[in-house]
Amino acid sequence: MIRLSALLLLVGGAVALAQPGAAAPAKPNVLLVLVDDQGYGDLGVHGNPVVKTPHLDRLHAESIRFTDFHVAPMCTPTRGQLMTGVDALRNGAMNVSSGRTHLRREFPTMPEMLAAGGYRTGIFGKWHLGDNYPYRPQDRGFQESIWYPSSSIPSAAGYFNNDYFDDVYQHNGVAQTFEGYTTDIFFREAQAWMKQQAARHEPFFCYLPLAAAHGPLFVPDRYRTPYRTQKPAIASFFAMIANIDENLGRLDAFLRANGLHENTILIFMTDNGTATGDPVFNAGMRGKKISLHEGGHRVPFFIRWPAGKLRAAGDVTALTQVQDVLPTLLELCGAPPPATAKFDGTSLAGLLRDPAATLPDRKLTIQFSRMNDPRPKPGDAVVLWRRWRLVADQELYDLGTDPAQAHNVIAQFPEVANALRAHYTNWWTGVAPRVHEISPIHLGSTHENPTQLSPCDWVDVFLDQQAQVRRTKKNGAWALFIEHAGEYEFSLRRWPVETDAPITAAMPAYQGVDGTFAAGDAFPVASAELNIGGQSRQQAVGPADRAVTFSVTLPRGPVTLQTWFRDAAGREIAGAYYVYARALQPGT
Repeated sequence: MIRLSALLLLVGGAVALAQPGAAAPAKPNVLLVLVDDQGYGDLGVHGNPVVKTPHLDRLHAESIRFTDFHVAPMCTPTRGQLMTGVDALRNGAMNVSSGRTHLRREFPTMPEMLAAGGYRTGIFGKWHLGDNYPYRPQDRGFQESIWYPSSSIPSAAGYFNNDYFDDVYQHNGVAQTFEGYTTDIFFREAQAWMKQQAARHEPFFCYLPLAAAHGPLFVPDRYRTPYRTQKPAIASFFAMIANIDENLGRLDAFLRANGLHENTILIFMTDNGTATGDPVFNAGMRGKKISLHEGGHRVPFFIRWPAGKLRAAGDVTALTQVQDVLPTLLELCGAPPPATAKFDGTSLAGLLRDPAATLPDRKLTIQFSRMNDPRPKPGDAVVLWRRWRLVADQELYDLGTDPAQAHNVIAQFPEVANALRAHYTNWWTGVAPRVHEISPIHLGSTHENPTQLSPCDWVDVFLDQQAQVRRTKKNGAWALFIEHAGEYEFSLRRWPVETDAPITAAMPAYQGVDGTFAAGDAFPVASAELNIGGQSRQQAVGPADRAVTFSVTLPRGPVTLQTWFRDAAGREIAGAYYVYARALQPGT
């Protein structure tokens, strides 16, 4: 069956669309491209001697570039800060898993605010701010959503054996197979949707957060050809970037062909420092993804709006951060925020319009939740001020004389270190009261019933990849909120429902288009146990059982759920990696 998106691209001439020369809408469109795991040095225009990015290089030449722009060193906190303009430890989305990806509901989001300002909103790609109601893209302001759950396409929460080719994604809440390579799919679907909005003469916010260049480093092999002399991981990583660059070229041609080039605010940025490319080139910076040093959080940020009467293309050296993007877009689009909204970022619109404009002198804090120890600790942060960086409270660097952060000068400049420490202490005091507060997954709503629970959301337990599901033995608990009192069914599984595999079965290795997923171990499960809200249930597990289902009557309110698979001697093996919870009488 040919999807609507494909038909629109094929028969665009048969409908009244905005064409070159057509009158632009009063409000600018917004197109935000967010690349995963590509660092500042992973662009040809930034000096990389190997990777070729001609279309990114051209966009760089046409854009205003913030050259001292900072994000979190890891994907979820960057994304939550982008969507809310609020620091990660304040908005709750601070970790890639461990129950700490959920964006707190009291913080309005970019799509919610732009929708309130008359925009159509769509997301195509990686969300990573909550896989279940009420945190999914469609719950947080996106009217059109094609996305996959958690941190990567083969995450524990994702459709099993998705391998970047012909994958199953969520389309407005319904699982759907999309043909092609992941990056090509998301660009294609985004363009089809933008074409629809142009036909309706409605301004749009298109959020295009890509799966690439996040591992596993699967990519159509032809893109590796220029890089085969590199180590395999680097060749694949650069091949993924080459594919992204090719798609950006097609995207730019699409905007120009459909009369959208002039009045579209196009932003290109990445979510953290490089994950793979640093052995080749890291723009002289120390550190990479997850690091508090500069290479972990300084990223490219390009913005282009030909009809926006902005300053000429070129570099802006002001210290800026991802929390600035939302207030900037709201000002540029004439979409006032809710009266209750408070941002940790500031609008950069003045800098974009006036070459003589400046920002107030400010100090910025970057902190997130670690994978191996998800409970944030005071001091595990970097504080930025002008040319100074205070790293983990113990290292001070002067980037003006030491951009590679090779020399700790904390002993030479105690007054600078103390000023940055004082700023951090005040900041930590503001976030500390809620830093360990977990936002629960809601059960019982008609918006999602049944609900798949995965180990990605075990509170402060890290297990978020299918590779771990196949081989690792762990257990954890889910924080839930029961929306409607009544009877609930909980089906416990070792493997997700789409595999139709017995609890005790091994999982064969999977040969994908460009790589292999390892075989999964058999667990000698003899019994299953569930405890929710102090109510316990136990049941024997037979060799052919795909699931064990328990029925529990629950009151409205918060509750903790934990499960166990045990062997014949009653010893714990692991938790149920997948639980399908269903309210027998869901409400609205």
